[in-house]
Amino acid sequence: MKLSDLQINQTATITEVGGEGALRHHLLDMGLIPGQEVTLKKLAPLGDPMEIHVQGYSLTLRLADAEKIQIEGVRAAEIEEGPRNPGSAAGPKEAHHPGFGEEMRTPSYFKEHQGPGLSHLTFALVGNQNSGKTTLFNLLTGSNQHVGNFPGVTVDRKSGSIKGYPDTEVTDLPGIYSLSPYSSEEIVSRQFILEEKPSAIIDIVDATNIERNLYLTMQLLELDIPVVLALNMMDEVWGNGGSIRINEMEDILQIPVVPISAAKNQGIEELVSHAVHIARYQEKPGRKDFCDKEDHNGALHRCLHGIMHLIEDHAAAAGIPVRFAASKLVEGDPQVEKALDLHENDRKVIEQIICQMEEERGLDRIAAIADMRFLFIRNLCEQTVTPPVERKEETRSNRIDQFLTGRFTAIPLFILIMGAVFLLTFNVIGAWLQNVLDICVQWLTAGMDSFLTSAGVNDAVHSLIVDAIFQGVGSVISFVPVIVVLFFFLSLLEDSGYMARIAFVMDKPLRRIGLSGRSIVPMLVGFGCTVPAIMSTRTLPSERDRKMTIMLTPFMSCSAKVPVYGFLTAAFFPGRGGVIMILLYLLGIVTGIISAKVSGSTLFRGEAVPFVMELPTYRMPAAKNVIHLMWEKAKDFLQRAFTVIFIGTIIIWFLQTFDFRLNMVSSSQDSMLAVIAGFIAPVFRPLGFGNWETATALITGFLMKESVVATLTVLYGGSAGLAAALTGSAAIALLVFCLLYTPCIAAVAAVRREAGNRWAIGMILLQCGVAWIVAFLIHAIALLLIG
Repeated sequence: MKLSDLQINQTATITEVGGEGALRHHLLDMGLIPGQEVTLKKLAPLGDPMEIHVQGYSLTLRLADAEKIQIEGVRAAEIEEGPRNPGSAAGPKEAHHPGFGEEMRTPSYFKEHQGPGLSHLTFALVGNQNSGKTTLFNLLTGSNQHVGNFPGVTVDRKSGSIKGYPDTEVTDLPGIYSLSPYSSEEIVSRQFILEEKPSAIIDIVDATNIERNLYLTMQLLELDIPVVLALNMMDEVWGNGGSIRINEMEDILQIPVVPISAAKNQGIEELVSHAVHIARYQEKPGRKDFCDKEDHNGALHRCLHGIMHLIEDHAAAAGIPVRFAASKLVEGDPQVEKALDLHENDRKVIEQIICQMEEERGLDRIAAIADMRFLFIRNLCEQTVTPPVERKEETRSNRIDQFLTGRFTAIPLFILIMGAVFLLTFNVIGAWLQNVLDICVQWLTAGMDSFLTSAGVNDAVHSLIVDAIFQGVGSVISFVPVIVVLFFFLSLLEDSGYMARIAFVMDKPLRRIGLSGRSIVPMLVGFGCTVPAIMSTRTLPSERDRKMTIMLTPFMSCSAKVPVYGFLTAAFFPGRGGVIMILLYLLGIVTGIISAKVSGSTLFRGEAVPFVMELPTYRMPAAKNVIHLMWEKAKDFLQRAFTVIFIGTIIIWFLQTFDFRLNMVSSSQDSMLAVIAGFIAPVFRPLGFGNWETATALITGFLMKESVVATLTVLYGGSAGLAAALTGSAAIALLVFCLLYTPCIAAVAAVRREAGNRWAIGMILLQCGVAWIVAFLIHAIALLLIG
């Protein structure tokens, strides 16, 4: 029987995980191993994907991937309020353990050190997604942060010094589940640890889901780098009647283990003290071997140790810890195999050793490694963890999900929530803040204008400062309040856990155009503003999906185009504005879908990444995380996009202000921009508006879409002049072209920032080409219907 055949609220035991390649490896790493129980909690409202419960947490999986997993022993699921927690329920519920800030005993394997140790300390902050890593990083570094990219990729790299320790630097690595090369985040994290060689690793673990989280810890200990284990969310464990015997866990793992609550800022000083100590004196893990010699007569133990002896010199030459190298060779990791530079005879011997292990163990190599790690974790938890009597957070999440992911309520509530977010962002809070900033910019512009006039400054310099810098750049700065407010709401949805549910609900319809459910958020944000929409694609797990979403998002009609629609419909189709607006938005969506289908079979060949995603429990968003995100997005927009916007503004001002003899013009029709527009205008003649005035307006619209209205008003003397110059069919084509052609320069700058120059230029060419073709077809149809 297949996992896809399981019914809701049924439990079964996994017998075999089929498939191949990175996806199968990832599923095993996520805890879907033979012998493990799995329960089907629900299906998405559209029937796919499914939400399953495994290893004490909720996981999403598409039915097509679930068909590759064989199960047996199907039975009704036990009704329980909390998750199946690891550990022995018979253990003492009032077991002794260190409390927050309580001095921990020094284990016998720690040594006393003399001398200063290392002077500059570097830390890698590692953990699963949703483990509280961002909250901890913000607590450790405060405002001492800088944001960049890891070399060669666009994955965010956040670094900063620990407060009170100026000689330290902690790097917040992307949230990952293992060190296998499945996602770009896992590759980045592994390369950073192996190549940058941090002084120590701070491993943050969600103590409420400890069995799942410790899987990554097992791999980190193999790296032979000092590790301190931070058990986060311990306040929830204790609050629900559970406990973890910290000292016993330390003795078994032979690393410092510190209970913390990052959300409540508890235990952080103790964590920092241990991290600095082990990093300064290079106290490496005392245990790296997790094989059980009694498990299937020690088949995997003999296999790993035999390979370690064989590759010891190669691992030392490559700078890779030998235990980690041996594990990865068994898993078939091509990057480690290449780095070891093994002889052909060595590879043959290793393959024979692995094949013998598979025969004795009764599992394939990858499943055997995963099973070994989870077996050690289960034994560890049985000795050290007393499970909670009831997990209130899980119970609360299940009740909320009855509505937010319910079959009949999920999509209506999703539309209602996102509608409220956009209404508050673009019509209430964001709009009010934008108006306040506009008033400030206008006041400063007027003051500067008066000052320059009274000072008798040269007309060209006067125009440059007032028209280009203050008015041009100032108008773009008005994006900042909208971006800040929008990311405020998005961070609330993300930190609360609802964003993962949106992806779960919308995965099936988006898969039909070659994307996964995670792409829905940038597309929705694009209806408000393309700039934050493109910036939000950073959360997507694959490079293919991210770039495909970036190219698709600008087809979603942003709010800046609304004034253009209103102006043109009032001039040509009075009283029909509402209908035309709806039709334009639908046309943008349809065009985007068609473009995605075409590009998915040409530029972006291949399938969207499998939808394997953890569904976290609902939690109150951390205020500090929200504030940090808002600040980062505003700063990122101003620092990175501002430079391109500034240059673009100066160029357009220059072309609009001077003629080819570099004399200032009194009318825009004598400027270089008008001449250039005159050369471009014939391109638009088949669309019905092949004059230089309209071409000029479209060029200035590249700076910001609202300027299309201003330019048309100035050049035609108002809507009456425009109505006299263009026919109804031409006006329809102009509306369509404004809908689909390249977004503003701020959005182009954001694409350049996220994907590079080539993709930014490609997006401009793609959208202009699509806009021309669609406008041409619409114009031809309009000529037949209305003349």
